[in-house]
Amino acid sequence: MKIGILGTRGIPNHYGGFEQFTEFFAVYLAEKGYDVYVYSSSLHKYQEETFKGVKLIHCYDPEDKVGTFGQFIYDFNCIVDSRKRNFDVLLQLGYTSNTIWHWLLPKKSVIISNMDGLEWKRSKYSAPVRKFLKYAEKLAVISSDYLIADSIGIQNYLLKEYDASSEYIAYGAELFKTPNEEILDLYKVQKHNYNMLIARFEPENNLETILDGVASAATKTPFLVVGKHNVNKFGAYLKKKYAEIDHIRFTGGIYNLEHLNNLRYFSNLYFHGHSVGGTNPSLLEAMASKVMMIAHNNEFTKSILGDDAFYFSSADDVKEHIDCTKKEDHLDKIENCYKKIEHSFQWEMINKKYLDFLDECFKKHQK
Repeated sequence: MKIGILGTRGIPNHYGGFEQFTEFFAVYLAEKGYDVYVYSSSLHKYQEETFKGVKLIHCYDPEDKVGTFGQFIYDFNCIVDSRKRNFDVLLQLGYTSNTIWHWLLPKKSVIISNMDGLEWKRSKYSAPVRKFLKYAEKLAVISSDYLIADSIGIQNYLLKEYDASSEYIAYGAELFKTPNEEILDLYKVQKHNYNMLIARFEPENNLETILDGVASAATKTPFLVVGKHNVNKFGAYLKKKYAEIDHIRFTGGIYNLEHLNNLRYFSNLYFHGHSVGGTNPSLLEAMASKVMMIAHNNEFTKSILGDDAFYFSSADDVKEHIDCTKKEDHLDKIENCYKKIEHSFQWEMINKKYLDFLDECFKKHQK
């Protein structure tokens, strides 16, 4: 198969979950000898023609000049380019801005779309944008030959809402096995004497709820807030709101995986506030780093964690966990989460599931 992957900002990952998946999966395909191409933004800091055997197609992206609308132009450029590549399979990751160009997708390629989360539920969007995203979701279902859902919740939703079947394939994670306590010195924290979260600065990730709880708790151990806080108004608002709370530390984005894994591993409590979407990559990565998980109480997260975590729905819940929950008292939950990654979510397993599904879809299409 000749395989194209679009819908991301490009690889290597400097942005988010789909980019992380693409980096792992595309390299996996290249190592197995597949002819694989990844579309990449002209704004991406890596502008080489290949990455670890993966061919990169750089398309013009004017987002730096025209804002969010630039994503639509970038996706248009990617889709138009794909028409001349003769891909056997075109894997689309998400549907937010590319579905308005669905009629331009190459007719001979098998179109497989990962439906991401429920984008139209994200509170950061205005009512008209959310209405458009709901319509875009429908277009993605109609224009795709096959669908992938990254959680059982999304799979059930697609079946109920559109009577559309989908293949459930979650994200993956690497088991963390090499702790290095010296890395903590770079962030001025001590083993098991700090709490943390990692998230994009979006309202539906419940950062404000978490930080309200942190601010009101009697326990004043350092709390690391990892994520780009300087890219939107919500990030600026949160940083200003908690500027006087000395133990809340905004680190900015951290993309060194060794640093992230060690920060997670040596933390006392790890808060996961994502409430919209499917299986979030940072959730699995945290489980693979043996954190004591305190997660937002929603069906997507609970379908993965089950009884092997604690949950919060309010700032008071967060406050209580900060003051009363200790990692060392719940090693059984931590080990159970780690085993879930080991048995069900390792990247090698996830990559194989994706490849097997792409191969199956391609063969069906040839008949």
